Amino acid sequence: MIKEALSAQRADIGVIKEKRGQTFTIGDAQPYVDAVNGMTVGEGQSPEVIDLHVQSVNAHYEILKGLTEYVRPEDDPFVEHYQTPPILEILVEEDTGFKESMSKFIDAIATNEALVGREAVRRYGGFYGPTCVVDFAFCPGSTTSVVNEILKGVDIPTAHKKAILSAKSWGMNTSYGIGAAFADSIEAGKTTAQAVRDEIEMLQMVYREPIAAQTKLMTDGGHQSFDVKEYMLKYKERMKPLILKAVEAGVHYGNIVTVPAYCVGDVAHHIAQSMFNMAKDDVIMAIMEAETDVLANTLQRGLEQGYDSAYDVLSVATGSTACGAAYILEKDGFTAPMVIDLLTKRFYNYVQLYPNRGAAAELHNVDFMDMIHRGSNILEDEPIGNGGKVRGVKVDLDPIEKNEVLANPQRYTYPACGITVRFSALMRLADFPCLLTSEPVTATLMTNIIALNPEVPGSPARVCKDCAVCILTKRHSHCSWHDTV
Repeated sequence: MIKEALSAQRADIGVIKEKRGQTFTIGDAQPYVDAVNGMTVGEGQSPEVIDLHVQSVNAHYEILKGLTEYVRPEDDPFVEHYQTPPILEILVEEDTGFKESMSKFIDAIATNEALVGREAVRRYGGFYGPTCVVDFAFCPGSTTSVVNEILKGVDIPTAHKKAILSAKSWGMNTSYGIGAAFADSIEAGKTTAQAVRDEIEMLQMVYREPIAAQTKLMTDGGHQSFDVKEYMLKYKERMKPLILKAVEAGVHYGNIVTVPAYCVGDVAHHIAQSMFNMAKDDVIMAIMEAETDVLANTLQRGLEQGYDSAYDVLSVATGSTACGAAYILEKDGFTAPMVIDLLTKRFYNYVQLYPNRGAAAELHNVDFMDMIHRGSNILEDEPIGNGGKVRGVKVDLDPIEKNEVLANPQRYTYPACGITVRFSALMRLADFPCLLTSEPVTATLMTNIIALNPEVPGSPARVCKDCAVCILTKRHSHCSWHDTV
């Protein structure tokens, strides 16, 4: 699983290094597809789960290639939101029991008007502080958190509750985030009561007609790169036999709606025009390269020491790059709390400047803050911190020290004053940290973990994720991670 995860990461980095500054085409993602096609079924793993990952990436790549050669930057973040809607429709169409459960949940959205209205108002006004509205965990203000609260009161099988919940966390059932319809309606001059009704209607549509809902969201948002409805219909047709096979093999619905979506984002998102543009900067490219080596070297150290579980591999992978990011930050004299404070203050000003801001505006800022917060704790000396270790594995920071670009920031600014270069590059990555956190690595490792336990839903993460913003804004009392369906 380590080899497969690193192959995915290195495929992305290799293409970006070669193509940065150039014009993107879908074919540029071929190395990532090749890396995914190298995934194998290990001992004790479900072949159906591995197949969901591998075949979804191939379907995504080939369908996209048949529809367009180019995806413009404004459209690329959404390419990983076209998989769960068709899959959810297949499950509802094929399983009458699940269809009945979904219908009860959709009705419950309306009967929870007070809850939906409260959470929409809180998101609109920034009540919880910076929040990833489509968080894969249960942070306050996230769509996952609201769906969890609604599901608690619905009389349907627990397995169905978990599947519906997974579909709006790691499974990305449409691009919708709680409160977006409400904000649009308020800014359009509607009453608060009408805005809440609009919010409920949109939330219900996301589950009643997922493909139609995603098509509407993209059409309303001005998507231009390809026909998204045609993509989803083709994807549905192509993936249906694999979905049914996974159902027959006993794979939990929560995993069936999760595995195929998260892995496709490298094709036309992480490998995309926006990334080619951002990586033109030598320092940004150097950070992504150095972090990839930190990841690889640390995972190798762990392998030599021995891992207690597959989850430890995931923890070391994400912890190593978090530690590396905090280390780069500190080399310019900044600490994680300084940056969290800065971005949180900016958040409140941004809310009042742009009340109609996109639902995902602060999404990756939150991921970035969480990453450096965790990395700072790992990096800190013992006993205050972890002494640079994750699960007992010492993070190898040498690739950062030995990187020619990161060791010489003065070459990329006014030489005598080059004290903010690495920090400023990190701030660009704060909007797009996908290869630092790292998403292709997490997706590959999660698929491998789920394949070992296909009957247990792997999402959302039922743990406290130690939100970075909580060092400034106390919101733990609003968190429901400990009380999930």
